[in-house]
Amino acid sequence: MSVIAISWWELALASVLVGALAACTYAARLAVAQELVIAAVRTVVQLALVGFLLETLFSLGGLHWVALMGAAMLVIAGREVTARQKRRFSRGWTYGIGTTSMFLSSFSVTVLALTVLIGPNPWYTPQYAIPLLGMMLGNTMTGVAVALDRLTDTAWQQREMIEARLMLGQPWSVAIADVRRDAMRAGMIPTINAMAAAGVVSLPGMMTGQILAGTAPALAVKYQILVMFLITVGTGFGTFAAVAAAGRRLFDRRERLRLDRLTEARNS
Repeated sequence: MSVIAISWWELALASVLVGALAACTYAARLAVAQELVIAAVRTVVQLALVGFLLETLFSLGGLHWVALMGAAMLVIAGREVTARQKRRFSRGWTYGIGTTSMFLSSFSVTVLALTVLIGPNPWYTPQYAIPLLGMMLGNTMTGVAVALDRLTDTAWQQREMIEARLMLGQPWSVAIADVRRDAMRAGMIPTINAMAAAGVVSLPGMMTGQILAGTAPALAVKYQILVMFLITVGTGFGTFAAVAAAGRRLFDRRERLRLDRLTEARNS
């Protein structure tokens, strides 16, 4: 089965539908029309640039170009994690924790999948490496951002209870255990829900794309199961590492709660 081409006028028709939705929300005074239009424009521009970059990258195919693309994706993901925080660690610690945890989890899981499970030749083939790394980073970014935001905000709200536990002689890890557990759960819920609903409530994006491109459904299902397991592992380890590092950062060497290391975002 060949792939059905999509013409420019069909994309234009889809954009007209988005414009109609924006007009309806504007008429109803829902205050989302401007954000909707901006998001649509960003989608077109960003995906067009990514398409151009990927075509160039696929033609080059060198490991250093793939590594450079991966590094750029990691830097942008770290910025997004930092931007989503209501309360951030000062001196760039939020960015450092976010990027380090995503690097350790997403890159290691991607390399493992490419070298052991999928096995393209060479293992860094851009057609496999970049989409897989993108899915790993995108989902891990969401988990890390949600977990860090929940951790710092809950610690701020429950600071009196945490300090009371410290005064009773509990170590910092016990005093903040409930907060860390809640943050870890919050970061993993989207991934767990996606796994639980896959194939029942919705068809995952990668599987849908492969089927539309003509891949046999049985093969598309195998790839989707593999990718979802990899995403879960990457998100889980990345979220765990971020929560562990951020939780320790909330205390000094004398195990005192140091909320002065947090700064509230100006746009919150």
